[in-house]
Amino acid sequence: MKQYIRKADIILFIVLVAVGLAASAALAMHQSESAASTVVIRSGGKFYASYPLSKDMKLVVPAPSGTVYDSPSHHALTEDDECTEYTYYNVVTIKDGKVSVTGSSCKNQVCIRRGEISMPGETIVCLPNRLVVSIGDDKGGGYDSITS
Repeated sequence: MKQYIRKADIILFIVLVAVGLAASAALAMHQSESAASTVVIRSGGKFYASYPLSKDMKLVVPAPSGTVYDSPSHHALTEDDECTEYTYYNVVTIKDGKVSVTGSSCKNQVCIRRGEISMPGETIVCLPNRLVVSIGDDKGGGYDSITS
């Protein structure tokens, strides 16, 4: 009976796996060192602001004009997060190198339950208020891939 897997095939497989793991490790290190120090906030699909991840702050981001949904709830806010200026909004908190949404006028509160993010590429999304908070660069608009 013929032997289909040879010693050279096993060596080639091990080399390919090792190269793949090394490339993954190199990309992970490069990504963590690059533009990971910026929090980018987009509201209504447009750039709203960017802040350094190293600076502790709390800010209220109003929902874009035209945002309407039934009965906003304010139960997720603490006493120091009071926001009476806007009907629809999110409270974004940057603290200790992490960012989170700590208050929101939306009903489902998914953005608050998402918790803190701190790594490049991570995002927090509030669909009712059309808010996206991400960590990375604020340039955006680049291509992910090009196909023909």
